[in-house]
Amino acid sequence: MKRRPLTLKRFARKYLAGIVAILVSVLVFIVPFAFILLTASKNAQEASLFEFSLPQQGWHLWDNFITVWQTRDNILLRAFINSAILTVASVTIMVIVSAMVGYVLQRRRSRMNPLFNFLVLAGLIVPPAVVPTIWVLQNIGLFKTMPGMILIQVTFGLSFCILLFRAFVSTIPRSLDESAIIDGAGPIRLFFTVVMPLLKPVIVTVIVVQSVAVFNDFTGPLYFLPGDANATVQLTLYNFQSENLSQWNLLFMDILLITIPPLIMYIFFNRQIVAGMTSGAVKG
Repeated sequence: MKRRPLTLKRFARKYLAGIVAILVSVLVFIVPFAFILLTASKNAQEASLFEFSLPQQGWHLWDNFITVWQTRDNILLRAFINSAILTVASVTIMVIVSAMVGYVLQRRRSRMNPLFNFLVLAGLIVPPAVVPTIWVLQNIGLFKTMPGMILIQVTFGLSFCILLFRAFVSTIPRSLDESAIIDGAGPIRLFFTVVMPLLKPVIVTVIVVQSVAVFNDFTGPLYFLPGDANATVQLTLYNFQSENLSQWNLLFMDILLITIPPLIMYIFFNRQIVAGMTSGAVKG
């Protein structure tokens, strides 16, 4: 079969959209990251000029890294530990609770389902109220504590996770549930031994998306977890900004360090994220 010649019109249809998407990705993601890296490699005088250029007075990447790491008795190390604890605990609770709720909402139909669906959607729509939340945390003794911050993060992310799990559960045949029940499996055993392993794609999606969201959260720890002992990585940005002086090279080095973990997660798990986000929509 003779192949048709590649005309300009066919080339535009076949490749132009992809080329435009690549260029937009470069402008939106790679250029800002390159600017952060270059600014973090300059000294204070050059960094204050905010020029997108190579360092003219030598590369100070390692020196800036050491300075940032040792600032205020290694507060960045404590912040990474606090952020890791907050992220792991919050995401673990989100995965377990939202998977169970999503499974029940999808499998068991009742007159209360519309109310539950409304409450789940309300969790996405209604904005968080800072002052009432602080008042509640103070009255139950969880203000300025890690458990209180974990509960806040779980509350903020639970609705989104429930919707993902519910959509994915709809792709699992009910015959698997019925077979397990016939074999004598109870509700807990049915969920954790039969259903939970099948939720791996959406579990990976929830873990990656919510880990990045919790790790990068700035306003939550600022309002509900104040204090140097409870500092998270995002709050360390205050170390290099003040009313009279801003150390831009150190600030951008801090931004670079706290950007690397989420970036690595997205690079290694981007396919799983897409699979988990689209499976329910395609099959359900």
